[in-house]
Formats: sequence, structure tokens, C-alpha cells
Amino acid sequence: MDYLPLFADLKHRPVLVVGGGEIAARKIGLLLSAGADVFVVAKVLGAEVNKLHQEKALHWLAQEFDTRQLDDIFLVVAATNDSTVNARVFQAANQRRRLINVVDDPARCSFIFPSIIDRSPLVVAISSGGKAPVLARLLREKLEALLPASLGQVADIAGNWRTKVKQQLHSLSERRHFWERLFDGRFASLVAANRAEEAEAELEQQLYHPASTVGDVTLVGAGPGDPGLLTLNGLRAIQQADVVLHDALVTSEILELVRRDATLISVGKRAGAHSIQQEETNQLLVKLAQQGKRVVRLKGGDPFIFGRGGEELEVLVNAGIPYQVVPGITAAAGAAAYAGIPLTHRDHAQSITFITGHCKPESDGLNWSQLAQGHQTLAIYMGTVKASDIQQQLINHGRSASTPVAVISRGTRSDQKVLSGTLSQLYELAREAPTPALLVIGEVAALHQRLNWFGESAQSSLTSQNSPAQWQSVVNLA
Repeated sequence: MDYLPLFADLKHRPVLVVGGGEIAARKIGLLLSAGADVFVVAKVLGAEVNKLHQEKALHWLAQEFDTRQLDDIFLVVAATNDSTVNARVFQAANQRRRLINVVDDPARCSFIFPSIIDRSPLVVAISSGGKAPVLARLLREKLEALLPASLGQVADIAGNWRTKVKQQLHSLSERRHFWERLFDGRFASLVAANRAEEAEAELEQQLYHPASTVGDVTLVGAGPGDPGLLTLNGLRAIQQADVVLHDALVTSEILELVRRDATLISVGKRAGAHSIQQEETNQLLVKLAQQGKRVVRLKGGDPFIFGRGGEELEVLVNAGIPYQVVPGITAAAGAAAYAGIPLTHRDHAQSITFITGHCKPESDGLNWSQLAQGHQTLAIYMGTVKASDIQQQLINHGRSASTPVAVISRGTRSDQKVLSGTLSQLYELAREAPTPALLVIGEVAALHQRLNWFGESAQSSLTSQNSPAQWQSVVNLA
């Protein structure tokens, strides 16, 4: 081990920084965030350091370094662009047995600044001992994505309860198991949901009445298909779940990210082929949570956009089951973006309407006269079955038959396909499109020809002169 990792308490301790430029500013920022009393020696203060000096956040001690400046100093940082000055500071600090860091000079460092993940009071530090700082930074970025911002509050609350936990649980083993259950259960979920009072009540319940445990349910939006579009909160939720109830639209790549020992239950539904009724899913969520399990209801897209998330939450509320929601990227936003179709555009569309195509257009209560107006985009989910009715209703109510349309199949996935044409050809396009598919109707759909970026190039374009046999059923964007 080249360096012993230590966490130093710098609050109100004097730290000397020799240098006033950009590099010094970065170190000064870290020192100030740790509460240090910073003294600066520099001929000239750069803009950032000077701003801090004007705000009286630091002391400008002198313009030239002198060894006497090390008296009563706790730590020293040399951050000038003059190697001779840096060497002098290093030698003087060593002689006085002061810990010193010479920036970008590992040989002249008795301490180093690690890459830091700050979830105060929880702090994670990573270092390569100065050998590969970029690697340390990359590792920090990966961990930043995995550690929720609420961990600091979790640690704060736990610290406030440590004495009571010791009084109630006398053995080290009992306390360890208690904290493990707490940090991996509903307590942490409540803190993440910004419900600190309920979290403390849960902690108290688990400490004094551990038998009455109730699980919880998290509705998670899996996005439109590409696993890279799953949110960080969504990833954390499925990796902490005991049971995951998932839709048919959730891709296998996303299911691969679920914790290995979790139970996967498919409750997927497709139009005309319901494998499990919604009521059965609702009751299963309640039953599993009442067993004390951490349940994730994993839905394609976003759970609150044609995902029946609201219906499921109402059932949980009635049963007294705790819950939270992790939004997802809805299919219209994801699929259209991957097809190079901006849903709004100053020149073409000032509004967008999301519509479900499951209901019959003639009896669904939609205001077709309003939907047929120009300069707006219609994004129709699950609309391929009713494409003929949608086409006819819009044309009958005044939308131009030449309005551009696009049918995006399996959006954001490696086998995404896009068929483009006009409103008069919507039915034919939808009939040829693999499912699941999204219908985009409006002037912005024509921008697919120019802005398509996902995959090597292209799509097929349908003109009125083409026959169905001549369509190049689009390009496979693999």
C-alpha cells in the first residue's frame, strides 16, 4: 500500500496554499468545503481565487514564499507553475514535518488529494497514488452513478440512533444484522423519497417491534427499450428488489440488470391477448408487499403515461402499502429521438398530444376536430390496429392527407425500424410495421429524412407512386 488512506478533520485548521492560479483554485475549493482556514501565498491572484479573497473566504498572506509562513500550519499545498518554488516549499515543509502536496508531482507529495464522492457524512475516496489519476476519476464517476444522494441523510439518521440501538441490541452481531436490514429495506427507500419523519418511524418500528414488517412497492419506468435509457434510480431499484413484476415490453437486456437472486414474474399484456388481468396484477402487488418483500413493478416507458400506474397506486393506497415512483423515458420521447424526429419544432409544431390507440376512434371521446389542426404533433401509442380509423378521422376532420407521418417500430432497440410517408398512407405503413410501434403524425415527421442518426443511415420513404411490393420495408438500424 503506497499511501495510508486517512480522513482529516480540517475544520478551522490553518492550511497554506502557495499559488493563486486555476490549479490552486481547485484545491482551495476542496479545502474550503472541508472547513479549512486557507492562507494563500501568490504574486497575483487569479480570477477565482481573487473572488474568494474579496468574499473573505481566504487570507492572502503574502506574495512571496517564506519558510516562516509554515509556522502553525497544518497542511501545505504547492500549486505554482514554477518548479523551483514548488521544490523550495516541499523541502521546507519536509524539514518542519508538515504534510505537503505538490500538485502533479507525486514524488514531492507526503499526502495526495483523492477523487472524492461526497455524500456527507458518508465520503468515499479513490486514489491511484498519482499513477493514473484519470482512472481514479473514471471509477469515481461510475460510483457516483450508483450511490444515491440520499445516503448522506441515511448516515445522519443512523448516527442519531446509534446509542439507542446499542442499548436495545447488546451483541455486535445483532446490531450488524439490524443495520443491514435497515439500510437494505424500507427505511432507505423512505429517506430517498424525502420522507425523513416516516423513515425514523420505520427505524423505531424495526428496532422495538421487528415482527410487524411490511414491504413496499416501487413503480419503475424501464424506458422504451435501450437499457442505456434506464434511469439511475430505476437501476438501483431493480438491483435492490426481491421480486420484479414486469411487462412484456420490458426488454431482455433490462431484465438482465435485475438482481440475480430476485424473482421475475411476467405480467405482460398485449392488445387482444391479456396474459394476466390487471386486477390479478394489483392483488399480487399487495400480497407480495404484505409478505415483507421489496417489490418492483417494472413497466415499459413511463408508468404514468398509458402504463396504468395510477390505477395500481390507488390499490396500494387502499391496502396501506408504502410505495414510490421512478419515472421512465416514455416511448414517444425515446423512439422519436432515436428516429431523428423532434416532437416539437419552432417552424413545424408548437404542441404535442399523446394518444392511446387502444380505444375505438369513433367511441373514445377524442376531439378529432382539434387533433386535426395543423402545427401540432400527434404521438399515438399502440395505434397500428386502429391506424385505418385514425387516418380516416383525421382526414375527415380537416387534416391534410399529405401530412408527414412516421411509424417507428421497436424504437431505441437495435432492430428499430422506421417507415415514413403521408397521412393518406398511414394504414398501409402501419400494416407493414413490426410491433410494438409508435405513430408520429405531423410536419416534424418529415425531419426523419434529414436528422436520422441511430444506425447507419436510413429508412424507406413511401410515395404515392410506390406499390406495397416496392416498399423497401425500411432499413434495419442494427
